[in-house]
Amino acid sequence: MAKRTGKLCALAAAAAMAMSAASAKADDFINVLTGGTSGVYYPLGVALSKLYTDKIKGARPSVQATKASVENLNLLQQGKGEIAFTLGDSLALAWAGDADAGFKSKLDKLRGVGAIYPNYVQIVASKESGIRTLADLKGKRLSVGAPKSGTEINARAILGAAGLAYKDLGKIEYLPFAESVDLMKNRQLDATLQSAGLGVASIRDLSTSVEIVVVEIPAAIVDKIGAPYVKATIPAKTYGGQDADVATAAVINYLVTRADASDELVYQMTKTAYDNVPDLVAAHQAARAIKAETALDGMPVPLHSGAQKYWKEKGVLK
Repeated sequence: MAKRTGKLCALAAAAAMAMSAASAKADDFINVLTGGTSGVYYPLGVALSKLYTDKIKGARPSVQATKASVENLNLLQQGKGEIAFTLGDSLALAWAGDADAGFKSKLDKLRGVGAIYPNYVQIVASKESGIRTLADLKGKRLSVGAPKSGTEINARAILGAAGLAYKDLGKIEYLPFAESVDLMKNRQLDATLQSAGLGVASIRDLSTSVEIVVVEIPAAIVDKIGAPYVKATIPAKTYGGQDADVATAAVINYLVTRADASDELVYQMTKTAYDNVPDLVAAHQAARAIKAETALDGMPVPLHSGAQKYWKEKGVLK
């Protein structure tokens, strides 16, 4: 009997060790949820993945191109990612369980890591379309981003505040950034609305092929929408042919994780990201706006305890 009991104990110990090893091994996998390959999330996600490979012992990161914010948040809720990029308004709507925005119920597993940079809502028209103002979009062909993406949520908010509905437009296309640009080059679209960091590759590409107009989003429109939208400026020369500053709206982006990711993994992911901002800037200029002192501004969901540990060490969280 004692022999049998000893054998059972040994088996139980072996099983526990196996479970522990599997758990540790699972923590090695870091799936970084980004956006379309022509946006800003993707190159920053690739840079983040390289940092995780180099600086987190045993890490095995992967980068997943997605339809961005809404898809990323749903994937996190399902346990299919460890860290994700998202727009602040999408994150708030996910936490609230807003079905119209693409969330069937409250995404209660979401946890914050930190703010990164503002997304600028950038409406770009071909010069030949005659579009110069938001009102000029009436009857025109516009791409608003992938269906129920963070960009499309921005499009509904901006157009609504300007007194326009989708039915007022000549045609609506629900396309990622690069595909929108391709249609504009082929004169199958008049304008594209893209929510991204300044200098997004897709619009830079467009401006080298087509004469463009960057359409103003007036301060009064931004004020009408309210938080989390803020007034912003697209500086002159951001894109080819853009000779003057253009007023627009911006929304803060965040890095987020899920509640059941381990404290140590989230601590390491947070520390590696925010201690190595120059590496992210090298991947895309939008990362210049990442600052520790503003990293917790406006966070719509609870912070993960692993991220809390890092921000307490930095003196950001008291």
